[in-house]
Amino acid sequence: MWRIESARIVGALARYTGDVALAEDLAQEALAEALVSWPRDGVPTNPSGWLLTVGRRRAIDAFRRRAALDERYAALARGLDEGGTTTGGPPAGTEDVDVLGDPDRMDDDVLALVLVACHPVLSREAQVALTLRVVGGLSSDEIARAFLVPTATVQARITRAKRTLAAAGVPFAVPPREERRERLAGVLAVLYVIFTEGSTATSGDEWLRPDLAHEATRLALVLVGLVPDEPEAHALLALLELTAARFGARTGPDGEPVLLADQDRRRWDRSAIRRGRAALARADALGRGRGAYGLQAAVAECHAVAPSVAETDWDRVVLLYEALGRLAPSPVVDLNRAVAVSMAQGPEAALRIVDELVATDRLSGFHLLPSVRAELLGRLGRTDEARAEYELAVRLCPNPRERDLLRRKSAALRP
Repeated sequence: MWRIESARIVGALARYTGDVALAEDLAQEALAEALVSWPRDGVPTNPSGWLLTVGRRRAIDAFRRRAALDERYAALARGLDEGGTTTGGPPAGTEDVDVLGDPDRMDDDVLALVLVACHPVLSREAQVALTLRVVGGLSSDEIARAFLVPTATVQARITRAKRTLAAAGVPFAVPPREERRERLAGVLAVLYVIFTEGSTATSGDEWLRPDLAHEATRLALVLVGLVPDEPEAHALLALLELTAARFGARTGPDGEPVLLADQDRRRWDRSAIRRGRAALARADALGRGRGAYGLQAAVAECHAVAPSVAETDWDRVVLLYEALGRLAPSPVVDLNRAVAVSMAQGPEAALRIVDELVATDRLSGFHLLPSVRAELLGRLGRTDEARAEYELAVRLCPNPRERDLLRRKSAALRP
């Protein structure tokens, strides 16, 4: 319940207090009180309303301690004796009274919380940590485990983020519509980063971290509900669903990576594929053309609907990566296009693309570049060169599971 409702509760308290850091502290205090009283007295009929009421009362206590009965305390306390469910805003009858009964207002609160957590004044690392904390409801320990950093590092990032927001005077409010799309780009990027780390771990003992990827997907689903007319939000959700659908077949019994060609497609999550395709169709129906996430989702859809690697529409995948390269140029996109070209046109054409990346030093230190080059050289019969590229990829690869896979591929090369 906390994981689902925490963003709404923190958002509502942040609107009351005007302080995201204080709102999160109040919500955590309310949760701590619930952990004591609910087992003793029973779960209340409206659990989220109970937490919000306790949080408001704690806010009143905090303001009382700070400045007795000042104007902010009066605004918060007004009407609380009528059951503790009013907003503390204008007198009854002038606007909505039951906050939890007004989903539109709560949506605004959650959207404001998302936009504040991903504000451009914060670093990307701080945005990720703060989003998972205040929007996702994860603890500092959970975030630290997800990204394999000390809990103290996560706590420091979150603390600095809150101080930065306070120092910059960032208001707790949904920005005007004309500014919203620009701000949402940062939100989408943060969710993409979180999911990417979950779908292909950069370090640690596991290749996949499904819990982290699924949390990003859940947050993307929340975001789609808040901004239903934003096609790239639907496109990102489609990409995450279609990619996560393959998780069940991407690892073997011992957690070892299983390549696409070797995956048992019967283990793919067909319901996730249907949800992903529906989200992509919704993004297309909004009629603004496909953006970067929409093009990547379309690539994922090509894989999801294909009966096998050989029957995948590789020509379409190449066209999609070419379009993505024009829209969002990136050497990683070029590398992915090279893989698609190798399947559609053969390894020689793909090797020319990869060699250009090597010559321009655009992916220096990225283990997938020598890994892809090794694969292409092996298919061309240039075994010694392929083995040398695999050795380089092993040295550069940060994940032990993937390093083992690269060693197996190198050992499988014919003399």
